Amino acid sequence: MSAPSVDVPGAPLPPRPDTPCVAVCSTTFDDVCRGCGRTVVEVAHWVSMTAEQKEAVWQRILAQGYPRRNT
Repeated sequence: MSAPSVDVPGAPLPPRPDTPCVAVCSTTFDDVCRGCGRTVVEVAHWVSMTAEQKEAVWQRILAQGYPRRNT
């Protein structure tokens, strides 16, 4: 069974936390946060993004191994 695609209108989105933020914010060397994997622009616009836009970000950052939590 495959994960729901954000390209299918009306497809149910998987449950996610409100934000991928893990309170390990660092964009010292580039425009990507080392904690959550979002770009500076994505962090700044997160609250105004649609659920589909957020899901696209979630899919990308999860595929890249984010968010990174200290355990």
